[in-house]
Amino acid sequence: MRFSRLLLILPLLLGACGDLPQPFRGRPGAEAQRLAVPLAIRLAVPPPTEALLNDAGAKGLADRMAEALQAQDIPAVATPAPLPLDWRVDIAAERQGQAVLPSFRLVDADGKVQAASRGTLVPLARWAEPTPELFTEVTAQAVPELARLLLQVEAARKSTDPQSIAAGPPRIRLAGVKGATGDGNQALAGRMREFLGNEGFVVQDVADGAAYALEGDVVIVQAASPAQQRVEIQWIVSRRDGEELGRVVQLNEVPTGRLRGLWGDIAYAAAEQAAPGVRTVVANAMSTPPSTAAEPAAAAPPPR
Repeated sequence: MRFSRLLLILPLLLGACGDLPQPFRGRPGAEAQRLAVPLAIRLAVPPPTEALLNDAGAKGLADRMAEALQAQDIPAVATPAPLPLDWRVDIAAERQGQAVLPSFRLVDADGKVQAASRGTLVPLARWAEPTPELFTEVTAQAVPELARLLLQVEAARKSTDPQSIAAGPPRIRLAGVKGATGDGNQALAGRMREFLGNEGFVVQDVADGAAYALEGDVVIVQAASPAQQRVEIQWIVSRRDGEELGRVVQLNEVPTGRLRGLWGDIAYAAAEQAAPGVRTVVANAMSTPPSTAAEPAAAAPPPR
C-alpha cells in the first residue's frame, strides 16, 4: 500500500514564529558579543512544578523569567512544551524557616544539568501570595547570573568543537512519533530513520550536536464512510534556536481497523515519501540565513 495520495511541504518562513519575540536576532547584547554571534540555542522556561506555587503563580514566574531573558537578548520563551532541541531553565524553590529560597538550573536538550544558581531569600508571606512585582524582583536578580553561566557553557562548547554543527552532513535529532495506533509510532520512526540516512542526514536520538530536529505527529479519525479512516501524518522540522522550519504533511484513507496492529508496508511507504520533503525543508533553511529571512506573506499557514 502506497501512502502518497497527498503530501504537502508547508514552509514556515523564517521570522514567522508567532510566540517568540525576536529582539536577539543578529543583535547580541553586551554579554553575548563576547561570542561574536547570537547564542545558537533557545531557552524554554516551563512553569515550575516544584516552586511552592499554584498553577497561576508558576505560569506568572515562567513568563517573567522569559521576558527578563529576552531583555538580555537571550532567546527564551515561556512554554510548558519545550521543543526537541531547546535548553531549559528549570525553576524550583524550597522553604527555609520563614523564607523561601528560589533556585535555577540550566538543562540541555538531553536533560543534563549544565549549570545551577540560587536566588536570594524571599519572605514566606510574600511568596505565598506572589505579585508580578515579586516575580520581577526574583528574575531581575537571577538573570544576570544565568546569562553569565549560559555564556560560559556556550563558550566552552565552542572552544572544544567550534565546527560541531557546521561541519559534515546535517545532523538531525529524530525525536520520535506520537499519536499512532498499534506499532505505528515505533514503525514510522524506524523507517524514517532509514530513509533520512538515505537522504544524507546523520540521524541521532540525542540533541547534542544536532542542528535540526524532526517530530512525527499522527491523527486518525473516522472518514465519511464507516469503512474508512482518515490518517494524517505531520513531520515537523525545527532548528536549534526553536524556529519551526516547515512541515511535511501526508493525508490518506485506510480501511477501518487496518492500523490497530502492525503498520508494516504503510510505515515504509509513508517514511519513503516524506523523507525527501524533510530534506527539502532543511535545504531551504540552510540556504536562508536567519538574518536575511524572507517575508512570511507567501508562506502556507501551519495546519491546525
